[in-house]
Amino acid sequence: QVQLVESGGDSVQAGGSLRLSCALSGGITKVIVLGWYRERPGQQREFVASITHDGTPNYDMTVEGRFTISRTEEPRLYLQMNNLRPEDTAVYYCNAGGTLTSSGRYWGQGTQVTVSA
Repeated sequence: QVQLVESGGDSVQAGGSLRLSCALSGGITKVIVLGWYRERPGQQREFVASITHDGTPNYDMTVEGRFTISRTEEPRLYLQMNNLRPEDTAVYYCNAGGTLTSSGRYWGQGTQVTVSA
């Protein structure tokens, strides 16, 4: 059974940093595209960042230069978030099986990130 579990969400002040992680299990291929999506309050789920098996990343313009996506061979997925802004407040979801620009079929349960002004 495919399982994705996010962790690392917290409440921080603007300008702070967090690192999110996603543990993947259940026979997920190591070449699968992985990504992070988020749901901001009152908004639909949106793309944040994605990465291929060989480390090619893609970022939404709202996080370019502040967030860094990375992965290990397990695979395990990470999102380093620096210089956080109040508009980054959202539930962040790990995703697998998509492309660099669209989500795939597998989702985690989400982890809450709250950024205070």
